[in-house]
Amino acid sequence: MHLFTIPEMFMKTCTKYGSSRTALIYKKDGIFTEMSHSELKDKVECLALGMMELGIRAKDRVGIIGENRLEWIIADFAIGLTGAVIVPVFPTLSSKQEEFIYNDCEASTIFVSNSFQLQKVLEFKESLPSLRHIIVMNDDFKSNDLSVKTFNSILKRGQELKSEVDWKIVLEESVQKISEDDLTALIYTSGTTGNPKGVMLTNGNIAYNMIDSSEAVVFNESDLFLSYLPWCHSYERMVVYTAFYCGSTIAIAESIESVASNMKELSPTLVTTVPRLLEIIRKRIISGMDKESPIKQKIFNWSVKIGKKYILAKVSGRIPLLLNQQFKLTDKLVFSKIRERFGGKKIKFVSGGAALSDDVWIFFLAVGFDVLCGYGLTEASPVVSVTDKTNFELSSVGKVLTHVEAKIAEDGEILLRGPNIMKGYWNDIVSTSEAIDEDGWLYTGDIGKFSEKGNLKITDRKKYLLVTSSGKNIAPQPIEQLLCQSQYVDQCFILGDNREFCTALITPDFEQLKKLAETFNIEYENESELISNEKLVKTIKNDIDRLQQDLAKYERVRKFSLLSKPFSIENGELTPKLSVRRHVVERNYSYLIEQMYGMD
Repeated sequence: MHLFTIPEMFMKTCTKYGSSRTALIYKKDGIFTEMSHSELKDKVECLALGMMELGIRAKDRVGIIGENRLEWIIADFAIGLTGAVIVPVFPTLSSKQEEFIYNDCEASTIFVSNSFQLQKVLEFKESLPSLRHIIVMNDDFKSNDLSVKTFNSILKRGQELKSEVDWKIVLEESVQKISEDDLTALIYTSGTTGNPKGVMLTNGNIAYNMIDSSEAVVFNESDLFLSYLPWCHSYERMVVYTAFYCGSTIAIAESIESVASNMKELSPTLVTTVPRLLEIIRKRIISGMDKESPIKQKIFNWSVKIGKKYILAKVSGRIPLLLNQQFKLTDKLVFSKIRERFGGKKIKFVSGGAALSDDVWIFFLAVGFDVLCGYGLTEASPVVSVTDKTNFELSSVGKVLTHVEAKIAEDGEILLRGPNIMKGYWNDIVSTSEAIDEDGWLYTGDIGKFSEKGNLKITDRKKYLLVTSSGKNIAPQPIEQLLCQSQYVDQCFILGDNREFCTALITPDFEQLKKLAETFNIEYENESELISNEKLVKTIKNDIDRLQQDLAKYERVRKFSLLSKPFSIENGELTPKLSVRRHVVERNYSYLIEQMYGMD
């Protein structure tokens, strides 16, 4: 197999497609605009040349702080052409958090998206002696600091240099000198405790993962990939590379809030996502039916029921004739209309970052969307496994990728080995030796098993296993997913570590609570009154008890508290990829937790 570096892949792909195909689609002045491979190559080369004149060289660490945008992807590829190492971070990080990361890796240059991000960097600039340049993607900022430059000024200078033969040779030589073993990215893990660690990924690590992922997901030139997850995360960034490598067009979503409207505008064929977005879309579709006539509601509910039966029958390998005819009718009457809201095309969703509940998965399959589930971690570049459509199985994350080895340790932990496994943690020999043993096995911290079909199933995070005071081990995530099936539950957080029994913190679906209040003729002035109303709380309890009938007694939630506001990124309770930061939630609601355990 021919391997490649990321800069080599970029140059070859751009040369192959030139001006004949659209590489990127992005919003400009409120209108989606197209950019060809030739245009993108020109801008990337110009920025790379401008950066080289500034003294940015191979192995320099270069940061990026900003939301997904055209300049982000140009900067990413340009950093690669210089041989420097990209160090992207979430734009939601505080100045102190950014200071630690960029001090730790001794960044020489940091790209920022706007004046707000610029100010955060300027706060710690004096304590970062390695920092020589700050490049701002927006032009509308004010700064007298000589280290601050505009993105467009570097681009313009690069355009002038590109006409000089000597500089063209310098750029070509730079790309040729980069090897598969060279570091290309330094991705700092969020870290649930302590400071984050820098995961060192080489060109070879990511290239192997790209090749395997392109075969598992099946990208092609006709795909339009709508990208909304943050590029600073290894998952979305690797998928962007893979889509580009396969000749797919990459559309940059305006924001996570605009994904649904962007899907309708662009009619994408591929969307990478996290379960949370699919859960939200499903709930909105269902709650939207409440506004329709009783007959339409009845048809919809019947269609969902038939759709679920059809998918389960399809998974089993035998679809009865009558069920097949009923499903065709429901697809024409209901599901085709839902697909039209998202552009009309058959979208392939690839879900990762957390477990997708079977209930949500079946719903989207019934509607007519392909939904693949994947598993991975940054240390594995990051994809480990993806749903195999020829060997489909619910509650699994599919087959392990071609070049990845996986085995289950005696305690249930998933161990991985292969060319996609990180080089180690930056300047942290101790943590590296703890994560990767002498035989090259990476200890993931995830608990799992292989099914009879050979699919990998994740049961929980090793460190998230709850151990009750009576010694019972409980995986909280499956229980949280189960309770979120209630129409009244938006988010759920299970507790019980070193406790006698399980409890839950629940953020309710306030729209459903308001409808329930109307049914009971309950008057209220604000949402806080809803979560304290005994009738409403009892209704939620009854629904939760119904859902957890089949759980073992020690797994059942005995008490719960309703929260007045959802977990969010802003208050630190969710990561930017919408995973719950358990220690933050436990700290923020310690008073409610103690009340549930009768210790107030």
